[in-house]
Amino acid sequence: MQKILKVLAGVLLLGLAACIKKNPNPAEGVPSPLTSVSQLRKAYQGSDVTITPEMLAGAANIRGVVISDHSGNNLPPDYVVLQNTARGATSGIILKMEGGAAASFVPGDSLEIRVEGLSLVNRNGRLLLDGVTGNRITKIAEGAAVNVTQISVSALVKDFGRYESTLVEVTADVVPVPQPGDTYAGDKQLSDGTESGLILSTASDAVFAEDGLPASATFRGIAGYYNPSGNQAAGAATRLYLRTKADVAYASGPMYSGFPEDFESPDASVKGSYNMTAIDNNIDLKTGNWKLYYAILGNTAGRDRFNPAGKQCIRMQQQLDFDAYLQMNFDLPNGATKVTFSYGAYYNDASSTLKLEYSQDGGVTWQQTGDAISDVSAEPKVATFMMDIKGKVRFRVNKLGLGPTNGIDVFNGRLSIEDFAVFSN
Repeated sequence: MQKILKVLAGVLLLGLAACIKKNPNPAEGVPSPLTSVSQLRKAYQGSDVTITPEMLAGAANIRGVVISDHSGNNLPPDYVVLQNTARGATSGIILKMEGGAAASFVPGDSLEIRVEGLSLVNRNGRLLLDGVTGNRITKIAEGAAVNVTQISVSALVKDFGRYESTLVEVTADVVPVPQPGDTYAGDKQLSDGTESGLILSTASDAVFAEDGLPASATFRGIAGYYNPSGNQAAGAATRLYLRTKADVAYASGPMYSGFPEDFESPDASVKGSYNMTAIDNNIDLKTGNWKLYYAILGNTAGRDRFNPAGKQCIRMQQQLDFDAYLQMNFDLPNGATKVTFSYGAYYNDASSTLKLEYSQDGGVTWQQTGDAISDVSAEPKVATFMMDIKGKVRFRVNKLGLGPTNGIDVFNGRLSIEDFAVFSN
């Protein structure tokens, strides 16, 4: 019996040795055949390059969702724009197609592209994957969700390279204010009141080129550089390309002068306590005098949700069983067609519920406009309220006093408010 056991042990040792010899480091694994669009973009180092798997940690393919739409005729006919999201970051790339296949791909098509052997090039400031043919593309699915990044003009322009060739949405004025008969055709300047470095670019033969241009709207489109005199992004204009007329929403009158209120001045120390005396809760901001009731000027980076170009916003208190509010103590003379502002949860706090209210009797009585908002999260969002108010008006953001958060049906964390804008009637 002992002799048999020794023989079996020997066989097992030989088998183990064979396995080790065959794969001396089984933890090494096999490289993934897929990489992200973000990693692909990093392979471009300032000059044209042919993609190899070694540049992409052994990968040869990318996947993404089509965001371009040729039905509006506002993109080059050989472009397909693809974006994907990896590790919370969305990146995009232009596929320069051969053989006239670009128009066959529509928003929501999920594609896999074999990129090995293709060229990554910059043409007029635009990063392109050149020479893509139909036999390199596999359609994985149709109707996939298309991520849209809501962002201010100032934040977009400040970090434009991050958003190049992705689908973004900005709320902005056209400057100067369009006159009767003005159309989309050509290049129009967009401004959010603090930054006007973004151009709305519409081809003369776009389907909507001769449609009337609104004074202000929420514009959704593909962010792209354009440099008419060279192939580098440096010095290129930052542009937004609408895909179709449906990319324009919430058209309204122009933004009031001085708005958006960005809460950058005075310094946060002026209102560092949630509730001071009745007089001290009223502070002078850029646009006028405001009441911050159980609200402060917050300036904690990474926790308060001010936009990347700023340094502070409004932070409203949590767990209250009465309403807190951010309130204008002054009237605007020409009514309102739209109000927008950014909102988000402070740090890792629970969500909360807020509503927009207006007064036309100097703040004696207040009425709600639009629906209450309860989707507050750590990811800032933009609220847009449409209305048709004539005559003098003032507004406030009312954070409902729901009581302590219980994590089941009551959520009442701290709330950040930023970039409050009012558009005239």
